[in-house]
Amino acid sequence: MGEGIIEATLTRWLVSVGQHVEIDQPVVEVATDKVDSEIPSPVDGVISKLLYHEGEIPKVGEVIALIETGEDNQPEPDEQDRVTTEISPPMPPQQDSVLPVKSSGLPFSSPSDEKLSPLILSLARQRGITLFELQGIEGSGLNGRITKMDISNYLQAGRQAKSVSDSDLSAGTMATPPNPFTQNPLPEPGDEVVKMDRMRKLIAGNMVRSKKLAPHVTSFLEADITALVAWRENYKEEFYLKEHARLTYTPVFIEAVARALREFPNINISMWDDDSILIRKGINIGFATALPNGNLIVPVIRNADQEDLGSLARKVSDLADRARKNALLPVEIRGGTFTITNIGQYNNLTGTPIINLPEAAILAVGTIAKKPWAVKTGDAYGLAVRDIVMLSLTYDHRVIDGALGGSFLSRIARNLENFDTGINTANS
Repeated sequence: MGEGIIEATLTRWLVSVGQHVEIDQPVVEVATDKVDSEIPSPVDGVISKLLYHEGEIPKVGEVIALIETGEDNQPEPDEQDRVTTEISPPMPPQQDSVLPVKSSGLPFSSPSDEKLSPLILSLARQRGITLFELQGIEGSGLNGRITKMDISNYLQAGRQAKSVSDSDLSAGTMATPPNPFTQNPLPEPGDEVVKMDRMRKLIAGNMVRSKKLAPHVTSFLEADITALVAWRENYKEEFYLKEHARLTYTPVFIEAVARALREFPNINISMWDDDSILIRKGINIGFATALPNGNLIVPVIRNADQEDLGSLARKVSDLADRARKNALLPVEIRGGTFTITNIGQYNNLTGTPIINLPEAAILAVGTIAKKPWAVKTGDAYGLAVRDIVMLSLTYDHRVIDGALGGSFLSRIARNLENFDTGINTANS
């Protein structure tokens, strides 16, 4: 499934029990983060058992189906065999594990409710979620089954379940927990309620978690990139013939940020736990890409500081094209250490982006606009029309202070203003 992938959501079975399959025939669709993939059959045979339901989240390496091949087979694993093994080396703690745990005091027992799988029961025990709380969670899986994402969303919402009184228990009442969010608005005639798709739910959950966990601070700065704009306009056709890629501003911004991150390694970091910081060695820069369905995905260019401008342009073009075709690999959207979002392509002046956890900062690039600008000629200043871009850097104030964030943003601006108009490598 790719480096760093430890689990996947089983979204749809493409086969049924008793069906004959051939080697390399797609058997199941799975989703890791925002990328969907098909898993092919490794053998020819007949599907004898499906061990997971749609909506459940098996770990990478676990058996999800049995295929009879006519050869001697191992005994079928039962439910007790499906255990989670320890990951080595240790991974950073899950962000939702830092939320306070408040138990309602009810004993935890294994219910007969079909929407509670053994995996969900095990996860609930680990998170200290009681049976009462589970019964109040609305499942988003097949036939209302509760998924890991439902558990995560419940924890992120603050576990604001209604407590159960002694009279409720004696009467056998299991009240449904109230909606932890504000009350739903009343639809008016002509309104339509539309369920969010899986990707939009992921985006929503990530944004809420980021704002709840990380104190956001945003710094702004304008940069005069007149020389860069003129160079690009004059050189873009020659660049395309030489590099076989369009010279957009995105690879230029990535190069400027990568060079700045080498100077400011304390921006290229992540929170490891409550009192430790993980300083990342690789400079892996993600760039936000809008999808045709209105969602957003962030492909990642690994070791961006080791790429020249031509290579960056080719990778940006390839990743953005495959992102829009839903053809990215799971590993291509993971492992980012810094994100760039170009809101200027929609003619927006600036914005305050939300940090893409576990990263510590994100840069928004506004529109490039012609403005009157004070220009020094000799000992005097005069007004001239210049190409100006607004840069905004949002950073996690737990680990980045204003002086560091402001200095880093100034370095990005200087890299753009003094951009080397040759096809230079980032190492030069």
